[in-house]
Amino acid sequence: MAEHHFHLKASWPGLRNGTGSIQAGNLRTEISIPPEMDGPGEGTNPDEMLLGAAATCYIITLAAMLERSKIEKESLTMESEGIVDVTNGVFTYKKIIHRPNLVLMAGTSDIDVEKAVRLIEKAEESCMISRAVRGNVKIAVDPIIASAKK
Repeated sequence: MAEHHFHLKASWPGLRNGTGSIQAGNLRTEISIPPEMDGPGEGTNPDEMLLGAAATCYIITLAAMLERSKIEKESLTMESEGIVDVTNGVFTYKKIIHRPNLVLMAGTSDIDVEKAVRLIEKAEESCMISRAVRGNVKIAVDPIIASAKK
């Protein structure tokens, strides 16, 4: 069994509406509370970072599964949305929706198209971040799949 350790350094010199910073590997950014939550909105915030972690994990997992299945793509892009509920002053990250847009190479067989559809769902189930938040945050996938023109 292998374990991988990731490290992050954080600094928060001010009060609630101040700004801080984080450093982790290649990530270096300012952080603050987003304006939607009455913060200054400087740099990124935990809500965007959770969405970013879920989205990058999902799209990388999907790309790897497509590659292992030898399904060639012309492009793979995605938009993701995070939904945070505020009830009685309690913030709860409710849902993440991934909207992958997969364009398969022209001439992709019907069998490989069907396999790609299954992999789109399987990638969400297999993604490490999805598994980490499962039971707390609902994750949905709303894909668009097309074939490139010949």
